[in-house]
Amino acid sequence: MDNEKMKKVPVREQDPKARAHNFEEVCLGYNEEEAVKEASRCLHCKKPMCVSECPVSINIPEFIECVKNREFEAAAKVIAKSSALPAVCGRVCPQESQCEGKCVLGIKGEAVAIGKLERFVADYSRENNVDLSEKEPSNGKTIAVIGSGPSGLTCAGDLAKLGYDVTIFEALHEAGGVLVYGIPEFRLPKETVVKHEVENVKKLGVKIETNVIIGKTVTIDELVNEEGFDAVFIGSGAGLPKFMGIPGENLNGVFSANEFLTRNNLMKAFKKEYDTPIRAGKKVAVVGGGNVAMDAARTALRLGAEVHIVYRRSESELPARAEEVHHAKEEGIIFDLLTNPVEVIGDEKGWVKGMKCVRMELGEPDASGRRRPVEIPGSEFEMEIDTMIMSLGTSPNPLISSTTKGLEINKRKCIVAEEETGLTSRKGVYAGGDAVTGAATVILAMGAGKKAANAIHEYLSK
Repeated sequence: MDNEKMKKVPVREQDPKARAHNFEEVCLGYNEEEAVKEASRCLHCKKPMCVSECPVSINIPEFIECVKNREFEAAAKVIAKSSALPAVCGRVCPQESQCEGKCVLGIKGEAVAIGKLERFVADYSRENNVDLSEKEPSNGKTIAVIGSGPSGLTCAGDLAKLGYDVTIFEALHEAGGVLVYGIPEFRLPKETVVKHEVENVKKLGVKIETNVIIGKTVTIDELVNEEGFDAVFIGSGAGLPKFMGIPGENLNGVFSANEFLTRNNLMKAFKKEYDTPIRAGKKVAVVGGGNVAMDAARTALRLGAEVHIVYRRSESELPARAEEVHHAKEEGIIFDLLTNPVEVIGDEKGWVKGMKCVRMELGEPDASGRRRPVEIPGSEFEMEIDTMIMSLGTSPNPLISSTTKGLEINKRKCIVAEEETGLTSRKGVYAGGDAVTGAATVILAMGAGKKAANAIHEYLSK
């Protein structure tokens, strides 16, 4: 096999120095010639492991063959059979650990850029108004979906295609869940990408009611007993932030990553014409090493701050995608590794002015398989900062579970549901995504929504 076939077609990106000062999309994607050339690298394996590793089971070889033959509309329709959010997944899905991670070309060379090809097809579909709204006739049965994030949109879209009358109830004023409040504009444009994919779900007949807080506005019991929904899917996510429990974390200038990103993304704080308050400060510390930490750090940088990622393990243990870490470094984010905050220091007015930290070293592996960080005695030092962003993970809000009779939760406050079906302890009530697993990826939430849709269809077809 020639060397050219072993390497991906490079993807064009904004220059790091320029993009560090704007919120325009970093990755520019493939044009038609680049996409066709990349698609031509696919070997079309007899047993395509890429498909089995895709949580929503897209027929990857088939859509890539369509791209290779310049049949872009056909490619979009192949993907639409399995995924309601291809433009989203093509941008934020961790393909390197899923479909691309199983690509045969990746053994001796570089895997086919499946994610970038999916993005190209989805963008082509949007720009050329490809109709993806094919569905079966109405069967007269109604489904309530709680949450309009990736799991809810996927479940709703799949059920609507099967002829169900689906209504999504969204707590916020805009549909999209984590896609609109959590992921920054420079990774996932809201107007062009997210809104379009939400509209595609609505074209299937799905109704979306915003500003409806399940557990306050209406309960699941009322949806079933009074409004007559035949089944319910809970895809409410995990939006309750975790903190460290250290002295001073209640000072002004300490944010959860969720709050910081929501103000910037959903409430448009980065735009001058919006008066949403946000404090980036001159020097920001983002505590954590996951994708959300990278998003918060890169957002703060674009708001004019010097930004430090403070993480208690080493670089090899960073849970963020390698691409996100690479982009953060290119843009000038400073990584303070093997470092752990132990106290937030405030000024006389109650604002953050610094933090006390300790140096760490790695000991034996813990339950996660990563080496446990251990404090180095006598290593305490202080760092001057004026804003601190905690990115330590999230858990589900207990509002739904506390207002729903007979809904079992575990010790992490997550809803207990069967892995293959999403069925909860309540008959006819299903759940999936972060509400069940705790914070995870967009594509895993979509996979859970798809499994639940299949299970609901089977349940209501008896």
